[in-house]
Amino acid sequence: MFPIPVSVLTGFLGAGKTTLLNRLLKDPALTDAAVIINEFGDVAIDHLLVEKASDGIIELSDGCLCCTVRGELVDTLADLVDRLQDGRIKRLSRVIIETTGLADPAPVLQSIMGHPVLVQAFRLDGVITLVDAVNGGATLDNHVEAVKQVAVADRILMGKLDLQDDAAALEALQARIRRINPNAMIIDTAAPRASVASLLECGLYDPVTKTADVRRWLGEASDHGDDGHDHDHAGHDHQHDHHDDHDHSHHRHDDRVRSFSLVHDGPVPFSAISTFLDLLQSTQGDKLLRMKGIIELAEDPARPLVIHGVQKILHPPARLPSWPDARRGTRLVLITSDMPEDYARRLFAAITNQAAVDTPDRAAVADNPLAIAGFRS
Repeated sequence: MFPIPVSVLTGFLGAGKTTLLNRLLKDPALTDAAVIINEFGDVAIDHLLVEKASDGIIELSDGCLCCTVRGELVDTLADLVDRLQDGRIKRLSRVIIETTGLADPAPVLQSIMGHPVLVQAFRLDGVITLVDAVNGGATLDNHVEAVKQVAVADRILMGKLDLQDDAAALEALQARIRRINPNAMIIDTAAPRASVASLLECGLYDPVTKTADVRRWLGEASDHGDDGHDHDHAGHDHQHDHHDDHDHSHHRHDDRVRSFSLVHDGPVPFSAISTFLDLLQSTQGDKLLRMKGIIELAEDPARPLVIHGVQKILHPPARLPSWPDARRGTRLVLITSDMPEDYARRLFAAITNQAAVDTPDRAAVADNPLAIAGFRS
């Protein structure tokens, strides 16, 4: 029964979340799911029979639930768990949380990942962000929240494509989205293949094969060759210096967000990776929008450690029973806002004993491994 997968649906005002939610609610795949929305009035639930409505919950005829956020999101999620445990809800297969259009998604993710009780009942399956194909560029220009919504997404859903008749503008928008978030899959919400599964199921575990799909989860499959390997072991950073649309200089919000990877071939001691995470989150946590990673531990290299964090909140690490493919080592994907990339790289190099680019004395690193990261012991 637990943990229940949670999908966070975000996107700026007018991006099409209401249209998508109505479509999702009609899909049999979401039977026994719960959709948490801000207000029922924001989503016109007029195509399905309503069985009953009470205490802020609407039960639809197919078994799907719609809940409003009453007070804190934590309270709404806790109420769902209570209803499931005492039998008022027979089954809960998934929870979809719709954020407000102006929302920074980080606090929502923290509510799921940081609460000591809820983290036992729920697991973050993924973040799905809708982007308006017509007005998306202007929205990204004017609202940093919209940039963050794109940056933390596992899936980018392009809405209103049928209304966008400027192919060049659409291509520029999609190129811009890939610069902000090169790891997310971009999907046309109206495409025939855009099933509920393709839109929502973006967690670590593939529901079809029942195995961990690390490449997809880390976003490597969407931006690399078929082998999925990153051959630049300084990290396959996707820097935002590609000026392939003429007005990139005006995208001031985009330049604040960076996505890059830290890669180390070989096992890492648990104490080293723990030190790295503690220091990064304590010193740069507010700038760390999201982090995913798989780690080969020196103490138990056969069972990889999986980590997932949002700002200063780290989801309880999980252990996979074995490596899902031949590739081992440590790969961390960081999505940051205003964080000095070099700072994270130096810190990671220090704890993995890699040579930093401008470290003149490797022996000095061993004596004082945090010095090159900008620390003084």
